[in-house]
Amino acid sequence: MLRLLLVLGVFGLSVAVPADTMTEEFTVHTIGTVQKTGHRTTLHIRPAYRDALLGLDGFSHVIVIYWFDRNDTPEKRSILKVHPRGDTRNPLRGVFATRSPVRPNLIGLSVCRIKSIDNDGIHVDAIDAFHGTPIIDLKPFIPGNDCVPAAEVPGWVERGRK
Repeated sequence: MLRLLLVLGVFGLSVAVPADTMTEEFTVHTIGTVQKTGHRTTLHIRPAYRDALLGLDGFSHVIVIYWFDRNDTPEKRSILKVHPRGDTRNPLRGVFATRSPVRPNLIGLSVCRIKSIDNDGIHVDAIDAFHGTPIIDLKPFIPGNDCVPAAEVPGWVERGRK
């Protein structure tokens, strides 16, 4: 049986993965935080990681990978089935078939339109994360790689888009 321990601290996210046949330990550093002030949303990147932004200004969108830190409780990590979007009219589904913020590993993902990049960070149009949410990685959105035109989704997803 695989057990996973995650601890979010000031310096990063430590992941220890002991298993019957192997023991591995991973460290994921938070690279910044989501900052929301008024109508402005900024992905504040720690100074130690700002050099990694070089060239990102050539992209219109960025994929933001973050930690649902406000949901990090043993109880919420043990929830494996939800009604998508918290709507009981939607069928009960496993969390891996939803974008629910409660899940075994509380990793969130949003695609954001880049408005500008400066010394404060990356100014984006919006993000589905709270002020202060830890950012664990950024990736450029590349349409040919990140878009699947013929992708199919269940009916409840389409109903939610209308």
